[in-house]
Amino acid sequence: MGSSFALFVFVVGIGGLFFLDRDKSARTSKAVWLPVIWLWITGSRPVSEWLGMGTPEQIPGQLPSTSPFDQSLVGLLMLFGILVIRRRRHVRAVLKASWPILFYFSFCLVSLLWSDFPRWGFQRWVRALGELVMVLIVVTDAQPTAAFRRFLSRVGFVLLPASVLSIEFLGQAGYDPAGYQTNPGVTENKNGLGLITFVLTLGTLWQVLSLLRDRKQPNRARRLLAQCTLLSIGIWLLYAAHSATSTASFALGAALMLATALPLIGRRPAAVHALVLAILLGGALTLDLGGRTAVALAMGRSADLTGRTKIWEILIPMAPNPIIGAGYETFWLGWRPADVKRQLHYVIGQAHNGYIEVYLNLGMFGLGLIALILAHGYRGAIGAFRREPTFGGLFLAYILTAATYNIAEAGFRMPGMAWFFLLLSVLAASRATAVEKNRPQTWQEPAHPTFVVRDCDTADLNPAWMNSRV
Repeated sequence: MGSSFALFVFVVGIGGLFFLDRDKSARTSKAVWLPVIWLWITGSRPVSEWLGMGTPEQIPGQLPSTSPFDQSLVGLLMLFGILVIRRRRHVRAVLKASWPILFYFSFCLVSLLWSDFPRWGFQRWVRALGELVMVLIVVTDAQPTAAFRRFLSRVGFVLLPASVLSIEFLGQAGYDPAGYQTNPGVTENKNGLGLITFVLTLGTLWQVLSLLRDRKQPNRARRLLAQCTLLSIGIWLLYAAHSATSTASFALGAALMLATALPLIGRRPAAVHALVLAILLGGALTLDLGGRTAVALAMGRSADLTGRTKIWEILIPMAPNPIIGAGYETFWLGWRPADVKRQLHYVIGQAHNGYIEVYLNLGMFGLGLIALILAHGYRGAIGAFRREPTFGGLFLAYILTAATYNIAEAGFRMPGMAWFFLLLSVLAASRATAVEKNRPQTWQEPAHPTFVVRDCDTADLNPAWMNSRV
């Protein structure tokens, strides 16, 4: 099949997925397209590269260059996003309920006071703020459940099939220096492809489980066909990407979602606590008892996690300040990358561990804030689980896999798909918890609740928002 014909077939196929998944009963804001476009950009290569404009050369230790076209596009999306959330008065309540995230963003900004490259750090901080704006557009929609579904579908229907097209028909597959095949898809490397596939396929699995569970959802049959097709594409891409961390993260998240959907667990938070504790203790004991080598080999990795342990041994002593770090996103500038290259004999631009990456840039204080965000998000996800096990199970899966994914990859870096979905889960879970606190004691949940909004403020006080019919 020629590349032009393959492109035509895939465009028609993507259009077919959108057609099958349409749902006229949902009344979501058109602004949901903003975070969709944002993730199309974040989850793939720069737009300037797709348009043949070229990409500026990146030199280790120097300030990274970005195309003016890409900067303008991102800035325009941020501007539109800010205009949208300014008109939603309940944004303040959602942010107040997610106070650890605000604290973290504030500390990132303050950390530039002791950074050697405050201008670059500030530019990265503004871009990270754009991700928060995009998340708020989804979370504060009048019909948040429907907005969440549409957001996941629209992002997945483009990025995942386009990656298959890129690998199979556009000749994007390659080989790394060790001789292993690498398939970057629409991203710049196999780990990037593994990340976008893992987070989007996990969301697709949630949609499939939701459709299977509720037989009264409108247009269920054709929507189920679209989501099952996307799920199959995602599973194939996980295999093609050869990213052990992403594959293991998806398996963990899928297992957690399936387990929380069992009648045995139902709406019992104690059972969820026990399950999560068992997973964490099982992993810790496996590593402590010398099982790391066996686990790494089972995942297709070497005993040193493909050189990661050596990287960590070199980087940890290089932290400029163990308490407050080098300053937000500025550790990898200046002389340090060259020193790391001298010791490793190859170039890297991240620690391949989210916790060490945060430690290098923000110190132990930053690590404490990350732990606070994860704990707060977990608490909120448990609150959401009490109301709706399927939706709460997705939040739990994203938060737990974010914690485990960052053991081998720097997923807390902003912007990035891993961080975006962690933010999305924590803010959505916080909104669910805030709604539960405002729930009238005389309210009884109907068998098939509906979601009615008369204005922006009532959406925060309506206790049935998590169960909106979509």
